[in-house]
Amino acid sequence: MRILIVDDDFTSRKILQKMLAQYGSVDVATDGEEGVAAFHSALKEGEAYDLITMDIIMPNMDGQKCLQEIRQIEKERGVDPKDAVKVIMVSGLSNNEALHDAFFLGAATSYITKPISKEVLLNEMSSLGLVLS
Repeated sequence: MRILIVDDDFTSRKILQKMLAQYGSVDVATDGEEGVAAFHSALKEGEAYDLITMDIIMPNMDGQKCLQEIRQIEKERGVDPKDAVKVIMVSGLSNNEALHDAFFLGAATSYITKPISKEVLLNEMSSLGLVLS
């Protein structure tokens, strides 16, 4: 499984990386701009990501905008929505506006609030059909 973690917080990136490393290859990006670049590069190389975890509030480009750009890239490349990358938005925000924007504007697959437990993350990944081996 190929995984991309997009989060500006060093500690959050390291925690997620440690949780996910045993399930596949993990790349990291420190903001939305890097996230879009990594996603685009992976597609060009023919090694698309299976999962992206993404923070909402980040400098340069926030998670909502990053997710919208990723979905646009998929649309332009003719990716069927059922084959789109699974994106779990990860944030300390739990307000309705953030949830609405993540799901309806960016087509997020899921949403988890921080602090993240490994059990919750793995359960969410499993419910999305991602193989945890």
